[in-house]
Amino acid sequence: MPDNLDDFLKDLQDKINKDTVKDYGQKAFDIWTNPSNMRSMENPDGYGRITGPCGDTMEIFLKFEKDTVKKASFQTDGCGPSMICGSLAAELAFGKTTDELKEITNKTILETIGGLPKGDQHCALLAANTLQEAVKNYIKVQNLEGTKNGERKMY
Repeated sequence: MPDNLDDFLKDLQDKINKDTVKDYGQKAFDIWTNPSNMRSMENPDGYGRITGPCGDTMEIFLKFEKDTVKKASFQTDGCGPSMICGSLAAELAFGKTTDELKEITNKTILETIGGLPKGDQHCALLAANTLQEAVKNYIKVQNLEGTKNGERKMY
């Protein structure tokens, strides 16, 4: 047993970190401890928000330039695996067209991260579904804007 509270807490955190790496892998641990693109976005071109059956809510924001994602971010009130999957979904969106975005599934996210424990795999589905919701929103907005200008964009 460590001599003081600080040493005890450091040892406890080290054990938690080692157990997390063992259960989730180093890549997932690195994303969990330093998620990229975790923020909201002002005036996104595409936006999706879904609350999964587990109660976690995820939002994905997309900004397009010439029909390609130039910025992507996410937010979640969920657990570590939701954070990991949301971060990966946003990362995977960069540089993609809408057709390429439609190919990103929960399987894509799980393969990119190297898998998750069975009880956490639903987080990849939440992230993929939220990304697809943002893509649908972007397409809908583009079609409405095209209609307003007297033309019809087909996606």
